[in-house]
Amino acid sequence: MSTIRLGDKAPNFKAQTSEGEIDFYEYLGDGWGILFSHPADYTPVCTTELGAAAKYKAEFDKRNVKVLALSVDGVESHKGWIKDINETQNTSVNFPIIADEDRKIATLYDMIHPNASATATVRSVYIIGPDKTIKLMITYPASTGRNFDELLRVIDSLQLTQYHKVATPANWKHGDEVVIVPSVSNEEATGIFTKGFREVKPYLRLTPQPNLN
Repeated sequence: MSTIRLGDKAPNFKAQTSEGEIDFYEYLGDGWGILFSHPADYTPVCTTELGAAAKYKAEFDKRNVKVLALSVDGVESHKGWIKDINETQNTSVNFPIIADEDRKIATLYDMIHPNASATATVRSVYIIGPDKTIKLMITYPASTGRNFDELLRVIDSLQLTQYHKVATPANWKHGDEVVIVPSVSNEEATGIFTKGFREVKPYLRLTPQPNLN
């Protein structure tokens, strides 16, 4: 079983999905991606999660993020399940669900944790950047549904910190102050952060979010 870590290249794959065959890299194009796994079709928590993901599509689109789900059941099962999701969650599933019956992709992405379940995938989430590297990994137990507001928050942080010399503090959300990274001196910071900054401690300097007008 492979082990994937932050910064690793996300393994590419071809797969059958509820929307036909895809090549993962081609599907992502030059944008960002979220790959998330589900223990099985017709499971209650997953039904709510896939409905939530569909409802967040406009927010993902704004951030140039494509969503891709995975379950270890087949395409026909997925299609039947999607009807249930649309009906019960008052939405329309608008992204592919991978059919991973042989668990090849689940194994590739280390989504099966034997001590939790020998066969079912745990609730893994991978955020993949435009360079096809793993930017974030979160693993939930099968009993806990994911928080899609948190995934948006993390994407906002990742996209901000990729292009600016800042990090985001605890509980940060879009629009809040950010932390200047330690490698930037005060002299450099004065030139870079034109909105100014405040020094709480020499190692803790806060500045308004730089990519906002």
